[in-house]
Amino acid sequence: MSQEKTTLEIIAPTVDEAVARGLNQLGISREMVDVEVLDTGSRGLFGLGSRQARIRLKFKSTESHPVAQPPSSEAPVVPVSTPAAPAKEAEVSVAGDPQILKSASAVVGELLDKMSMKATVNASYVQNEEDEENPMVLVEVQGNDLSILIGRRSETLNALQYIASLIVCKEVGHWVPMTIDIQGYRQRRERQLRQMARRMAEQAVHTGRRQVLEPMPANERRVIHLELRDHPLVTTESTGEEPNRKVTIILKKQG
Repeated sequence: MSQEKTTLEIIAPTVDEAVARGLNQLGISREMVDVEVLDTGSRGLFGLGSRQARIRLKFKSTESHPVAQPPSSEAPVVPVSTPAAPAKEAEVSVAGDPQILKSASAVVGELLDKMSMKATVNASYVQNEEDEENPMVLVEVQGNDLSILIGRRSETLNALQYIASLIVCKEVGHWVPMTIDIQGYRQRRERQLRQMARRMAEQAVHTGRRQVLEPMPANERRVIHLELRDHPLVTTESTGEEPNRKVTIILKKQG
């Protein structure tokens, strides 16, 4: 490839990330190109209303760099994550776009930073029980003293998940099914809910009476519905108004 007039425009959430992506695509070091910032971008409030940064990379003249040496360990390091990391996460689970994983991880990490919460964030794809063709993004958050992020009846966690989902949706241009788990809380809670669903279904069959469960947020009610959707003797329905909406387990009418 001729370097004399070669340019490359890159769009990314930040200028530094755009530079890193460009260098990675070209396989060269930072000192071999001039960087022209076309748009510094804007983050907006919590990422909403944000505008991505846009840069142009142009090879420097051959006189200033007569021999293109491969990047060494002493080459300048751009202080951003490399685009290759999310691909490894995608390979160990359900197939999906690694760029979405990177966006989800970055958005949740930024929100936690704004909340002054120190934690590690890892995003991966998992099977979506409701839509097997579209895998769900699972963002796992680990750290110390993170219970404040869960809140009463998962209210804080659900709010964090809702805001993060909106931002990721805006960044990638379409809706992405996503769930956030804090220190394995959702997995533990889901196991408890599934066990309770089966136990209450047995009680409904044994007593012949409908069973009304405690008020739950929508994501927890969905777990109950999914667990019992193929039960041969009972069915489920949600009743009441938010935030006190409940799941009721009802005996099926026998023909």
